[in-house]
Amino acid sequence: MNRHASSFLALFVFAIGLVGCGDTARLTVEEGSGPNPVIPPPNTSLIPTANIATATGWPTGEMPTPAPGLQVAMFADSLDHPRWLYVLPNGDVLVAESNAQPSERSGGIRGFFERLIKKTGGAAVPSADRITLLRDTDGDGVADLRSPLLEDLTSPFGIALVGEMLYVANTNALVRFPFEVGQTHIDAAGTTVVALPHAPYNRHWTRNVIASEDGETLYVAIGSASNVAEHGFEAEEGRAAIWAVDVATGAHRIYASGLRNPVGMAWEPTTGALWTAVNERDELGSDIVPDYMTAVEEGGFYGWPYSYFGQTVDTRVEPQRPDLVAAAIVPDYALGPHTASLGLAWSGGAALTRSFAEGMFVGQHGSWNRRPRSGYKVVFVPFAGGTPSGLPVDVLTDFLHGDEARGRPVGVAIDTEGALLVADDVGNIIWRVTAAEGN
Repeated sequence: MNRHASSFLALFVFAIGLVGCGDTARLTVEEGSGPNPVIPPPNTSLIPTANIATATGWPTGEMPTPAPGLQVAMFADSLDHPRWLYVLPNGDVLVAESNAQPSERSGGIRGFFERLIKKTGGAAVPSADRITLLRDTDGDGVADLRSPLLEDLTSPFGIALVGEMLYVANTNALVRFPFEVGQTHIDAAGTTVVALPHAPYNRHWTRNVIASEDGETLYVAIGSASNVAEHGFEAEEGRAAIWAVDVATGAHRIYASGLRNPVGMAWEPTTGALWTAVNERDELGSDIVPDYMTAVEEGGFYGWPYSYFGQTVDTRVEPQRPDLVAAAIVPDYALGPHTASLGLAWSGGAALTRSFAEGMFVGQHGSWNRRPRSGYKVVFVPFAGGTPSGLPVDVLTDFLHGDEARGRPVGVAIDTEGALLVADDVGNIIWRVTAAEGN
């Protein structure tokens, strides 16, 4: 069989997978979580598991279920694919309403099926390319002022305020705008700080940004162009990495690499370490590879695409690099296979129950490559002494209802009152989680 016929056969069976073929998990999500997850051999079937839930949105009056002792309410609704959140010092909440640019989605037959999966899961809507400001003027926990802060952006995602400059990570560039806390619209043109890799392939289009404590460095998370470098290594130049960008000059360097799709970033205050949530690779079976979060070591290499969770080699990648595999750092904490763990926020200052006083909140967007499905919820990982100290605890669940995804959580943030905010890009809602009365 020639190469083109083999590729067509693989795509054909991939299409069959959309209607229910593929493997079934033998391990629980819990077994694929924590500092020492079970990593079984890969499933090498020609048919990748495709088990995406159909995006439907929330029926009137329905909402996700909070953990005992907590309550949830709608902070804002009728948004346009809200992906990421940033809380300003005065309590205003910035929401990146965004999606991939059509020109940067994969082409060909494989691209067709990738788009079909995204459409089913609610991830193929046009990008609003907007950052919206939400304000609760009367303190009732509901945004009653809404203003388009920035428009005509290019798949915006991460946001960071440093002094009187607001930094926005578009998919193609980190840009900044003069900004004073309290204003509701920015008219000034943005200035490019540094261009970011984005074309011609851009499977992982989000770019997050977080500032150092002194405001002199911005850390920018950039996902890979592909699953496992199938478009070639030239397309991956500067990607699957976190960059350190000098605020004053725009000069950048690779801070850490081998991170397939780093998205959420947060500072852990005890150690001062930068933590990130990372989406791992697909199409090795329902039980692997677990997504993870980890403290990021400067200069560290985390395996992608040559290996996963340390030195487990991915034999699909050619040529192999045993030297890099030997140097691959084992991530600190697995978050379960295919959970699509995106959002990450340190809980310090959260006015929830005592159980959530110290740890990380994680927004899990939900699987497409696992049977049964995983993710589709917000979890909390407790910490002690700067490191995780237990298994994930459910915080907000029931986004999944049978084969329907009523919502899919993405970004998480703590507001100035200590409540947990959750961006739901299928429900087009920002949820607000607080302690229930009497707790």
